[in-house]
Amino acid sequence: MISGNSGASDLLRRAITSLTLFSLLAGCASHDIDPRGYDQTGTASYYGSRHHGKRTASGEPFNQHGLTAAHRSLPFGSRVLVTNLSNQRSVVVRINDRGPHTRGRLIDLSRAAAEKIGMLRSGTARVRVQGLSD
Repeated sequence: MISGNSGASDLLRRAITSLTLFSLLAGCASHDIDPRGYDQTGTASYYGSRHHGKRTASGEPFNQHGLTAAHRSLPFGSRVLVTNLSNQRSVVVRINDRGPHTRGRLIDLSRAAAEKIGMLRSGTARVRVQGLSD
């Protein structure tokens, strides 16, 4: 005889297994790169007023006047030194969002960070991004 609770317990067991697996994968995804050894060169872009006040992937509101950035995989809270390779101007930013969502881009800077390294006019710049220890 089949119990009426058998299907419910199987469903519950599958749900718990799925949630456990998802939690493990999500935890691993946020720590893919050790920010202290990170050193990459690529193209930076910036985002500003259109996104100002909207929620970032970390949950905090985006502030175009703050020194923050979006990166695809560096952990939230990581600090990186971003250097514009055309003028050697640098800025330290904190990663608080995911992106860039445009192919071929390495990092998206806040408007204030882009201004500090002199890339507002061009909109993009070739940069070096170096992880900093806490």
